[in-house]
Amino acid sequence: MINNFRTHNFEQEVLQSSQPVMVDFWAPWCSHCRALEPALEEFAQDTPNLKIGKVNVDEEPELAKQFRVMTIPTVLLIQNGKVLEKKIAPAEPEELEEMLESL
Repeated sequence: MINNFRTHNFEQEVLQSSQPVMVDFWAPWCSHCRALEPALEEFAQDTPNLKIGKVNVDEEPELAKQFRVMTIPTVLLIQNGKVLEKKIAPAEPEELEEMLESL
């Protein structure tokens, strides 16, 4: 399952989570973001110990600014409030898998 993270739930759902969280910063008009979605869906099913969610940068510009997201899609791996990995415009599902090596 892919969650939708917003300013009001980001701290509790992401930053305070003891479980690792993969956060995809995206926008509906971004074709590369839409192309990444099936890989994220599959990844969510195959990795139950990982929480996965999205932040719409058009609706949540402050979150994008807080994490210095300048290009979308940008995917962060966060655990215990710390950014462990950041991938800008990942094109292949393997790039998402590589992010987990830092856990």
